[in-house]
Amino acid sequence: MEKKIPLLAVVGPTASGKTALAVELALRTKGEVVSADSMQIYKEMDIGTAKPTLEEQKGVPHHLLDFLDISQSYSVAQYVEQARSCIQEIDSRGHLPILVGGTGLYVSSLLNHVQFVQEQTSPKVREELQKRLEREGVEALLEELRSYDPESAARLHPNNQKRILRAMEIYQTTGITMTEHIKRSRLEPSPYRHCVIGLTYKDRNILYQRINQRVDQMVRQGLPEEAKRILSSPYRSTAMGAIGYKELAPWVRGECSLEQAVEQLKKSTRHYAKRQLTWFRREEWVQWIYVDECENFEDIVKKSLLSMEIAHIL
Repeated sequence: MEKKIPLLAVVGPTASGKTALAVELALRTKGEVVSADSMQIYKEMDIGTAKPTLEEQKGVPHHLLDFLDISQSYSVAQYVEQARSCIQEIDSRGHLPILVGGTGLYVSSLLNHVQFVQEQTSPKVREELQKRLEREGVEALLEELRSYDPESAARLHPNNQKRILRAMEIYQTTGITMTEHIKRSRLEPSPYRHCVIGLTYKDRNILYQRINQRVDQMVRQGLPEEAKRILSSPYRSTAMGAIGYKELAPWVRGECSLEQAVEQLKKSTRHYAKRQLTWFRREEWVQWIYVDECENFEDIVKKSLLSMEIAHIL
C-alpha cells in the first residue's frame, strides 16, 4: 500500500485566527504553510486580503502566497495542481505540510483528491445556449437541465447562469451529465492522511466583532490607498471580485463617503464568514474548535496537537 502523506489543514471563517494557529503549529512540528486563499495569491493585494506579514509568518516558509500578477486569472484546477506539488516537496524534506485558508473550494478539491480532466467544449453549442438564455430566460433552461441532470439543477442557483450553461454544454457535447463528471473526478483515493482543524466561535457575535475590528485595522494600515491604487489599474477586474476592494469602489468613484464604504465592507465580510461556515460544516472531516470556549491561545494549540496525534500525523 502506498504511503500516505501526513497533512494538517486549518480552516474556518475569516478573522477566526487561522494564520496565527497554523504558524504556531508549524513552529512546533517542523511544518511549512501552504496557503488556501484564492485572493492572497495575488501580488499587491496585501491589506485587503489580510495577507500575513513577514512578522506574522515568524520565519515559517509559506507557499502559494503573493506570487501571481493581478492581470492573470487562476482556476481551482491550477491551484490543486500547484498545491499537490508543494505538499509533495515539503513532505520530501521531512517537514509537515500545513494547509491554511478559508477558500472552501480549494481545500475540498485538494483533500477530496478531485481530478480535473480537460472537459470537451463546443463554442457552437455555447453560443446557441447563450442565445436561448437571452430568448427564453434562465428558468426555461434550468427546467430542461432538470430533465436530464436533476442533481445539478437542484444545486445551481438561477443567478449562476454561467454554471447552468456549462452544465448544459457538457451534457450536449459529451452525453455525460455534470453530476456524473463530478462523481468520476472523485474516484481516486486521496494520497493524504489528513487532520482538519476548524476554528470558529460558539457566539457568532464575537466573530462579527473580530471582523469589524479587523476591517478598522485594515483602514488604519492603508486599505483606502491600496484599494484606490488597485482599482485604478487596467486589471481591476481581479480586485472587483475580492471582498475588501469592490466595497470601496463607490468611494473611489466619489459616490459615497469612506465611512459608508467601510460599513459595507464590514457587512460583506460578515456575510462571507457565514458562507464559509456553511461550506465547511458540510465536510464531515472538520474537527471544530470553539475559540470562545478555550481558556487562551495555548489551549487552542494543545487541542490541535491532540487531534493531530489521534490522526497519526505527528
